Amino acid sequence: MRPIEELGSEVEAARAVLGNAKKVVVLAGAGISTDSGIPDFRGPEGLWTKNPEAEKTATLSSYVADPELRQRNWQRLAEGSMWEGKQPNPGHRALVELERQGKLLTLITQNVDGLHRAAGTSEELLVEIHGTTSKVRCLDCGDTAPMDRALDRVRAGEADPSCRLCGGILKSATISFGQNLVMDDLHRSEQAAMACDAMLAVGSTLTVYPIANVVPIAHQAGAQLVIVNADPTPFDGLAAAVVPASISEALPLIVAPQPGA
Repeated sequence: MRPIEELGSEVEAARAVLGNAKKVVVLAGAGISTDSGIPDFRGPEGLWTKNPEAEKTATLSSYVADPELRQRNWQRLAEGSMWEGKQPNPGHRALVELERQGKLLTLITQNVDGLHRAAGTSEELLVEIHGTTSKVRCLDCGDTAPMDRALDRVRAGEADPSCRLCGGILKSATISFGQNLVMDDLHRSEQAAMACDAMLAVGSTLTVYPIANVVPIAHQAGAQLVIVNADPTPFDGLAAAVVPASISEALPLIVAPQPGA
């Protein structure tokens, strides 16, 4: 990552792409939320780097097979989510500005923290490809319910709350390792990638598949690619602009209205 002051030409190149675009698809990863105080997963200060059990919790087979792991996870959630009190930052709000300009076709987020919705991104434009922590889902019957309701049960003494409809295992309505994406969400994301004229990848390593495929899909369909990320990605060579800067600093500059717009 470089200081934004050193990246004038890169920012201008990104502005030119978005300024000429009419239909922009955004793919947002964990990096957009780090300036809101939410750690990424695999970085030096990442959630899984500092707490390997958190990665086990995010692996479906481990979660299902180990009741004690589930109990510890529920207790951590009941004691206070790492998202509690976190607020959208200027990067999230910049994507709302892109929507206000009428350019945002779809915002695909890999994040489960709900900050895009909190910032004001319209529900109909948002694809939470990895799910959300605001709900729980039964792994057996598929019923969903508010997360707060499950946490109230934990605080009342249930160590591992089960589904009240079928007795099955409950987990947050997020996509764990070993769990399939919601096919309707993936199809919608791929269709948007084929229809856009610009793809803006923000805060993502672009190594998590299958959703990372939307980047080459968009490029092959003729869209220009802008990448804003602290570290290099596998698709930097395809991009019309790469901005290796703080997202909360760079995005507001990149999406600011063009003169005369």
